[in-house]
Amino acid sequence: MIRSVLVANRGEIARRVFRTCRSLGIGTVAVYSDADASAAHVREADAAVRLPGAAPADTYLRGDLVVAAALAAGADAVHPGYGFLSEDAGFAVAVADAGLVWIGPPPSAISAMASKTRAKELMGAAGVPLLSSVDPSSVSAQDLPLLVKASAGGGGRGMRIVRELAELDAALASARAEAAAAFGDGSVFVEPYVEGGRHVEVQILADAHGTVWALGTRDCSLQRRHQKVVEEAPAPGLSEGLHDTLRSAAVAAASAVDYRGAGTVEFLVSPGGRAFFLEMNTRLQVEHPVTECVYGVDLVALQIRVAEGCVLGAVPEPVGHAVSARLYAEDPARAWRPWAGVVHRLSVGAGASGVRRRGLRGGGPGPYIYGPASQSHLSAPNLGPQIHVSVPDPHPCDPVTSCRLPTAAELRVDSGVDDGDVVGIHYDPLLAKVIAWAPTRDEAVRRLAYELERARIHGPVTNRSLLVRSLRHPEFLAGEMDTGFYERHLDELTGGDDPEPVRLAALAAALADAAFSPSPFGGWRNVPSQPQVKRYRAGDDEVEIRYRLGRDGLVADGFDGVRLVDATTDSVVLEVDGVRRDFEVTVYSRGSVYVDSSLGSHSLTALSRFPEPDARTHPGSLLAPMPGTVVRVADGLAVGKPVQAGQPLLWLEAMKMEHRVVSPADGTLTALHAVPGRQVEVGALLAVVTTEETTP
Repeated sequence: MIRSVLVANRGEIARRVFRTCRSLGIGTVAVYSDADASAAHVREADAAVRLPGAAPADTYLRGDLVVAAALAAGADAVHPGYGFLSEDAGFAVAVADAGLVWIGPPPSAISAMASKTRAKELMGAAGVPLLSSVDPSSVSAQDLPLLVKASAGGGGRGMRIVRELAELDAALASARAEAAAAFGDGSVFVEPYVEGGRHVEVQILADAHGTVWALGTRDCSLQRRHQKVVEEAPAPGLSEGLHDTLRSAAVAAASAVDYRGAGTVEFLVSPGGRAFFLEMNTRLQVEHPVTECVYGVDLVALQIRVAEGCVLGAVPEPVGHAVSARLYAEDPARAWRPWAGVVHRLSVGAGASGVRRRGLRGGGPGPYIYGPASQSHLSAPNLGPQIHVSVPDPHPCDPVTSCRLPTAAELRVDSGVDDGDVVGIHYDPLLAKVIAWAPTRDEAVRRLAYELERARIHGPVTNRSLLVRSLRHPEFLAGEMDTGFYERHLDELTGGDDPEPVRLAALAAALADAAFSPSPFGGWRNVPSQPQVKRYRAGDDEVEIRYRLGRDGLVADGFDGVRLVDATTDSVVLEVDGVRRDFEVTVYSRGSVYVDSSLGSHSLTALSRFPEPDARTHPGSLLAPMPGTVVRVADGLAVGKPVQAGQPLLWLEAMKMEHRVVSPADGTLTALHAVPGRQVEVGALLAVVTTEETTP
């Protein structure tokens, strides 16, 4: 029996594993880098061990330090989470050699699937359908489009789509460089790129006694930079025959490598309904909660019990539909630029309305109590009590089930941060996963969009608006999305907000600010010609509010039909054309103001009446758009050489993603301050491109 588990990870997944351990009566140990010294997962663990340094290569990727930490803290098992060392066969061997229980698949299975080229060979021999590889030296125009992929690693790194033959060599070189930097292995391969394909995967779970579960399908087609954004289970719109094909292929893949524990087999489904093996992830997936919600199981608990030697029983039956959205600290409208900073408030669901429910945040599936049925999915004779979980009522058309009031069990938030935590530059910018379950897909999608829209998210810029608009897009609602969804629709999904709700939010912010005044009239003046003036920045726009508060109430320029009902320092009630609206106003330092209402959430920055002059930089200066590390500069780039508009000059790495810095125009490179390996802050001067227009 496992008594204490060290989680060789951080953030959301560490908290997720800790929660299940607590429910099973198992102690927990965290590891942390210097950048994570005050992180939520460290605070929640029973014990924590420091890994000196901040960069992943010096901390979470040091298997020797992690094993030593487990031994020092008295843990008897290691759970790898996902990412970092979770698919490192050498680390799994080191854990076992240290006398610790490895809560994961056998090292041989990890090794077999570590190389995508080797994995495809094994899957072909097992009868799993594949896309044939393409020899890049003999490619013709008829072979296009193509996909260049890194043989090692994942997460979209080392992947390039090639639509023109002239782009192939550059794509190969770029993918190799990125793969070598990310995984220490620059090998790549080329295969046909399926236009309009869907990313569909199957959750598997296997024990050491020959039983393999295939827990249905998940659709993960909504992706940015080949990384998933929205996932759901089951995958909509697939025929029952295709579902059976995918499940059978997943079981064959697991059996071919004598798999144990939780894993995922990923497929590409063509518009014609053909499935092709992509890869097998030998770990728990980020998107596993949607499967847990539909099947009523705790996959982390099952991982632990399998590691203890239990025997899996019959595969549970799925009920209902679940949809998950990944909330990132990033700006989709600016090339998915990640953002760092303090998370002042992150409150979704019950917490957004001021009601904090224990267990709603911090990871873990929570108590799935949807109906009277109770069902055991795990048989573990002589290994302690069985795991019993409640599953949804199997009658989704029952009006009591379909129309019941929302409960915490139907909405799940797996978060890696708490209020006041800081999103740093060293790791993935994922803030939380928000998951909704309902008897039908339409209900689950509607619930998730509603809860995201009403969430209180104060701090770094996030992709919240993109998620809400994606979930309400006709193509997604019809279940007709594919991996090119954001390529087609990003501009419309990231368009500007309706200006009227923004102006009302700014008015509410101004009136809340006026409530700080010691005057009972909140800044009332006896000279109607001199209104109060407040200016705010909302995104790229500036909003000016001019108003007066007199004996006749509120008079605000451009707000005919708006009446002030009440105003305090944190709440403003307005009547807009006869409709009452409540605005919650929260003010933080440096003029940061957040206004939340049923019309949406808006982030504003209060502007000074006497703004300081803008800092001036030399025309053509290329400044770092974010804090990060210079990973490489373009081959042959040198001061004095000509450059073309859009030409990549250098690459920055921040929050596990690479970002290109390109030339803004045709000209000459007259300065280059970027050096590979150097860390830069936002606004740091990287290079200068001089054109005829900018030459003094």
